Amino acid sequence: MNRVRLLIFNAALGPLDYRVPDGMIVRPGSVVIAPLGPRQVLGIVWEPERLPAESVPDAKLRPLLGLVPVPPLKPELMRLIEWTADYYCAPLASVARMVIASGGALRGPSTLTEYRLSGGLPERLTPQRQAAMEALEGEQATIRELAGIAGVSEGVLRGLVNQGVLEPVEVDCDRPYPRANPAFAPPELNPQQAEVAKRLAGAVRARQFQPFLLDGVTGSGKTETYFEAVAAALQAGRQVLVLLPEIALTEAFLKRFEGRFGAPPVLWHSSLKSTERRRAWRAIASGPRDGGAQVVVGARSALFLPYADLGLIVVDEAHEVSFKQDDGVRYNARDVAVMRARFESLPVVLASATPALESLAMAEQGVYERLVLDARFGGAQMPAIATVDLTKEKPPRQHWLAPPLVEALKDRLAKGEQSLLFLNRRGYAPLTLCRHCGHRFKCPNCSAWLVEHRLSARLACHHCGLETATPDTCPECGEGDCLVACGPGVERIADEVAEILPDARIAVVTSDTINSPEKAAEFIAMATSGAIDVIVGTQLVTKGFHFPELTLVGVIDADLGLEGGDLRAAERTYQQVAQVAGRAGRGAKPGEVLIQTRHPQAPVIAALAAGDRDAFYAAETEARRDAGAPPFGRWAAIIVSSEDDAEAREAANRIGATRPMLADVQILGPAPAPMALLRGRYRYRLLLNARRSAKVQEVIRQWLGALSHPQGVRVSVDIDPYSFV
Repeated sequence: MNRVRLLIFNAALGPLDYRVPDGMIVRPGSVVIAPLGPRQVLGIVWEPERLPAESVPDAKLRPLLGLVPVPPLKPELMRLIEWTADYYCAPLASVARMVIASGGALRGPSTLTEYRLSGGLPERLTPQRQAAMEALEGEQATIRELAGIAGVSEGVLRGLVNQGVLEPVEVDCDRPYPRANPAFAPPELNPQQAEVAKRLAGAVRARQFQPFLLDGVTGSGKTETYFEAVAAALQAGRQVLVLLPEIALTEAFLKRFEGRFGAPPVLWHSSLKSTERRRAWRAIASGPRDGGAQVVVGARSALFLPYADLGLIVVDEAHEVSFKQDDGVRYNARDVAVMRARFESLPVVLASATPALESLAMAEQGVYERLVLDARFGGAQMPAIATVDLTKEKPPRQHWLAPPLVEALKDRLAKGEQSLLFLNRRGYAPLTLCRHCGHRFKCPNCSAWLVEHRLSARLACHHCGLETATPDTCPECGEGDCLVACGPGVERIADEVAEILPDARIAVVTSDTINSPEKAAEFIAMATSGAIDVIVGTQLVTKGFHFPELTLVGVIDADLGLEGGDLRAAERTYQQVAQVAGRAGRGAKPGEVLIQTRHPQAPVIAALAAGDRDAFYAAETEARRDAGAPPFGRWAAIIVSSEDDAEAREAANRIGATRPMLADVQILGPAPAPMALLRGRYRYRLLLNARRSAKVQEVIRQWLGALSHPQGVRVSVDIDPYSFV
């Protein structure tokens, strides 16, 4: 092969042809270095017949500069890249970039110098050095990474190196991971679990594509059951990928995994240090037979890593919205996982206690094989669920816990049992205003109020990340001591619990307080040891955690998720409340769930109270069918944005004016997005509602491909959207 076609990691360029120098051997999937003008760029060798490009004479081709020392991408992974780009209307280069997710991994074998505390003291112990040394206790990383951990400049740490307080350690970047042993500690499964585990393990050994919906009630032992399929893959010398929706769930999962297999899995998520990402990427690409990665546990991005010999994919908590990427390549990891399993001819397990309606529909059609675990493990009973009608059982003014919930909390504290209060709203209050002039604190970059966080004494925007100190006076009228918090967040609920139960030990659990695996491990250890009486948390506490002494769950505002026009609001509310309810009574003691609501007769609330999941899903299915919504129809969104409102509106109107008139596609909009200003950009949306037979992606490509826009305008496509803001 003396001429190759490269996919360059630049979506604006398209594929380019190059000449292969004498002595260099490349094949489809090889990662190479190529010249582009005066620069050097990375590219992936692609099959020319699958990637049309402008024809260039051989004489004008520039030679490749080098071959990157990593295994070529497998044809199955290349097909997945193509499918993802085609289905989600994304540039091929943007999808391929997710595969090459660690620049350091491409440099070949190497060592690096990390640093750790030596136990010595500096000649002069300044407060800054003291704080840095305390922060770095037990840490080992590069100087740059340690500076980030300690919150000091690199110069401070280099001073500690010079004085011998930090000592260098030479580290092999690609040292092997501990080996998982499939026979380390096999569990005792009940007959139902054993039957399901046998089916899953048999599918792994058959090495054929088979999607499973593992539908098990909370506490039924889904994890222990699919671990037997993981063991079968390990016995066959193949790799396993387990996707988790939240980094905070990782620590609890790791303990269960290590207890079963005797060694931790390989991690992949955004909080890894660059050296950890490099080591994991190369271990995944080298395969288990060469001492590489056996089992990878990661966030959705782990789905695109170059596994050498993948034998099983598990998507845990498969209903979770966080598996949908909301920017860049807007893919749904649950659906892409099924496609990767199909391309690589292997089983995929979608595990959930509250499956997505789309997954249930696929099981009804026989596309997915549904495996049911309908009883809790060890004889534990499902909790008793009751509603508290807030129109009748009103909390006192400026309080949010109704009398029945307060009494239940007091009862659990007296018995030495744990309680959990759920409110999916971070911070202290969602709105702060001035009682003197009525000024409301609003984000300058987004159409959103600033949320008060009293734990950090900040006002924060939960959309763009802007933070500012809470002022002493109103910026509008200058009045002091006039700011009023409106509505509750979890911090305010925690204050109310402290007022009612002054002796209770309270933990606030949100993405603000549990923002790393280490903090998650600390929280789990405290809750498991009984050092916490009341947990107050957001959706972070609805899944994955198992606390045997937790017997009461209180849902502060079950109606909150039904607001805002989300087309999946009822399903999402059902899933969240059912999942958080499932935290109660997982041990020997019975559990109780109290759901505070102003609409106890609403179908979703009534179904939760009755414990009748089938009735809810049946009603929701008919509503979706009538509306032509997924899984019976298809949705796609077109989002137009610009830093100039008039420019964004004009571009959106131009798109709307050229809409295709098709019998099987209805196009709504353009209209200002509910979040009309986001991160400093004005936004307009169009929504496509199409029949299943419609070729939505083809319609969108032809429609938008014929238009051009000013440089400041961005037009993005969201296939199967989950967010409608």
